[in-house]
Amino acid sequence: MVAKLLMLQGTGSSVGKSALVAGLCRLYHRRGVKVAPFKAQNMALNSFITSEGAEIGRAQATQAEACGLKPHVDMNPVLIKPNSDTGAQVIIHGKPVANMTAAVYHNYKKVAWEAVAGSLQRLREQYELVIIEGAGSPAEINLRDKDIVNMGLATRVDAPVLLIGDIDKGGVFASLVGTLELLEQNERDLIKAFIVNKFRGDVTLLEPGLETIFKRTQVPFVGVVPWFGREIYIPEEDGVALDDNVRPEESYSAPKAVGRKLAVGVVRLSHISNFTDFDALQHESEVELDYIDSGTPLAGYNLIILPGSKNTLADLSQLQETGFADRLAAYVAAGGAVIGICGGFQMLGSNLLDPQKIESAMGELAGFGLLPMITEMAPEKVTVQCRAQVESKCFGSSLHVSGYEIHQGRTAAQDNALATMLNVTQADGTEYKDGFISADGRIWGSYMHGIFDDDNFRNAYLGWLRQYSSGFDATGDVPPVGISYKQRKEDGFSALADLLAKSLDMKMIDQIAGL
Repeated sequence: MVAKLLMLQGTGSSVGKSALVAGLCRLYHRRGVKVAPFKAQNMALNSFITSEGAEIGRAQATQAEACGLKPHVDMNPVLIKPNSDTGAQVIIHGKPVANMTAAVYHNYKKVAWEAVAGSLQRLREQYELVIIEGAGSPAEINLRDKDIVNMGLATRVDAPVLLIGDIDKGGVFASLVGTLELLEQNERDLIKAFIVNKFRGDVTLLEPGLETIFKRTQVPFVGVVPWFGREIYIPEEDGVALDDNVRPEESYSAPKAVGRKLAVGVVRLSHISNFTDFDALQHESEVELDYIDSGTPLAGYNLIILPGSKNTLADLSQLQETGFADRLAAYVAAGGAVIGICGGFQMLGSNLLDPQKIESAMGELAGFGLLPMITEMAPEKVTVQCRAQVESKCFGSSLHVSGYEIHQGRTAAQDNALATMLNVTQADGTEYKDGFISADGRIWGSYMHGIFDDDNFRNAYLGWLRQYSSGFDATGDVPPVGISYKQRKEDGFSALADLLAKSLDMKMIDQIAGL
């Protein structure tokens, strides 16, 4: 069996490729088609660890869920994680190879292609349909000679392409035609249909434009997908999605509790990674969650979260330069609660050491000093799925959580009295301690990504935070679980599949894919 192929490319970044692939994956999955997602090369700081300990893009893990599959490294053989304006960590088949500049990686693509070709071939031998996601735009003609993710891939494997244009950005017709004009003839031949995405309003008003573009290009439109915004939840791939959610200093007004709502601020770091760690919190009806910049006043928030970072020392240095460290210290002194996840956890300690310059050239930096611990960066990256028992009794007893770790740092307590947060067990039975917590439960951190995805832990922690925070009814009772995060995702996949079934000509897409 050799799987059929269907590729989705876009006229640019953030046009909705990842979400549409996830929706089509769910649509074909529930039709009984054995379908899998694939993205040859993903540049993202949101990543996931497979059960084998391989690191892949979070978007491909989400798409795998839409297919009813466990995420696998072959679904994203090349992952690039930017850690500076000019460089990035290059990950091949789930493991870091090296930090490279853009020019060095461009020349490395011959090696990367071997990983891409091998992964795609293995998927095609296991499934009936592989839905491929492109990256950015295929019209980036300066990169055409060594492309392995857009038309460079499509032409090698003869993949039919649906080209997506984002009408919400404006200029969708020019973007579609302009992209086509910049392609070589053999590449244009693979563009089988256009999709207009994120449309608001009466679709009949769009029809004259669709007809004109078809007459000009002879490429049909397979459908117009309505804007669905937050009405349908699909985890976001890139930090660009946070731009509209950041509360900057100049627009700040102290958050006010509405009923029993809790105000939570997540610091938008320059190199923020795995911000989907907090999606489940954002969907809780009792939580008002903001992404805040380093200058936002902290008074009024019930909780401040320091998220993961791909360059912890650089982000920490930036926070210190803006005076955030002093504002955080004042917030804690006034009784505020603080959580750090992964890189944010490292920042909570007294010092961060990077003697081998693994993450940055800084070497050493003082942390916020909220927990007596020290972190040193190590050459070997930890990438593992794990399950843990919550050691601290602050949030209840017999709590278990599961998630995954992605970090270069190794963190140790400087005070033997410092309490451990988690007792972790890996799949192979290996046990170790992770994270630390203050005696009163206000300050804690952990390397575990996805800890808030666990409904029971999230519910228990929010119950504690509500009772701790002034102005809330401290009944001592743990409220019922607000949402099932897993069900929220399932509902999102199903709703998106329903929307695509209505707005796309699926018979045409079946024919294009050769089904």
